[in-house]
Parts: sequence; structure tokens; C-alpha cells
Amino acid sequence: MPVKLAIVFYSTYGTNHQMAQTAAEAAREAGAEVRLLKVRETAPQEVIDTQDAWKAQQESSADVPTATPDDMEWADAYLFSSPTRFGSVASQMRSFIDTLGGLWGQGKLANKGFSAMTSAQNPNGGQETTLQSLYFTAQHWGSIIIAPGYTDPAIFASGGNPYGASVTANGQPLSDEDKATIRHQAKRLVEMTAKLIA
Repeated sequence: MPVKLAIVFYSTYGTNHQMAQTAAEAAREAGAEVRLLKVRETAPQEVIDTQDAWKAQQESSADVPTATPDDMEWADAYLFSSPTRFGSVASQMRSFIDTLGGLWGQGKLANKGFSAMTSAQNPNGGQETTLQSLYFTAQHWGSIIIAPGYTDPAIFASGGNPYGASVTANGQPLSDEDKATIRHQAKRLVEMTAKLIA
């Protein structure tokens, strides 16, 4: 049976969407069944409409399904990707997480692989604390954290974050180094989860 992987992202300007797409491609290559999912936008539309890049990202991801608790129950593993906001995840991602109390209470998020990715406008913009805050949540669920660690040379080439892929968002496409890190992380998550469910 293939690993069932839910890749859940929030993306204001497109970086985390690109990251999630890169991870989905790599995970499928590793044999996983993947659901690429965005979380619901909670910002008022009139605010989004004042920023061209935000509105463009909303339009470019219009066909991406919105994550639900059913997707979380379905999956064997999770890969979350969120921009950092003041050292933690974006409020849109936190709002989705806050809908999962019922599943958590039933133990349906436990014993599943979990990994996380993030971005910020600068390398010291809270990327590591954002990843750690997602891992704190996963620990409460009883999920099994599968961080990339220093398990591939790609980690060093992209800045050396062992907690998860972390990209300096500059409005440009992902670099080859960033893509390599993301691909390694996604494949490692699939491989380790396959061992968990064997």
C-alpha cells in the first residue's frame, strides 16, 4: 500500500505554494499517494484586494482543494508548509489546526509521520521557531516527527536547517538548492512513514 500523504500549506504570495508543489512531485516519485491542500483564507477579501501579489496567489491556487479534517484522518503522514508570522505560523494555518480538536481527541492524528517547511523574508525571520511551533503541535497530537536532519548534502547547500526546508522568500522562483532540500525532505518523510505503517 502506498503512503497516503497530505501536504497542507498556506501561502500569501506564492512561496509556500511552490514549496508544497515541489514536495508533492517528489513524494509522488517516491511512491506516495498525495493530496495537495491549502488551508482556508481568513483575511478579509477587501484587504487581499489591496495587494496585487496576494490577490494573484489567491487566483493561482483557486483550483487547489481546501484541507479538511477528513483529509487528516485519511493520511498516513503530514507535511505542513506555512510562512512565518512573528516567529510562528500564519494565523490561517493555526485556524485550520484549531479545527482538529475532535480528531485529536479520538487519537486519529497519532502515530502518523509529520514534517514541516516554512519561509520568511530574511534568514533570521523566525524560520526555526516556526518549524518548532508546528512540531510542538505534532507532539501534542502524538504524531511522529520526521525532520530532514543532516541526512543529505542538500541540507547544507541550502543553508543547513535540520528542522525542515526554510526558504528566504524574495518573490522569485525557488532556487535549485531549495528544491533539492524540499525534495529530500518529502522523500524522507515518505520512506520513514512507509516503515511506520509496514
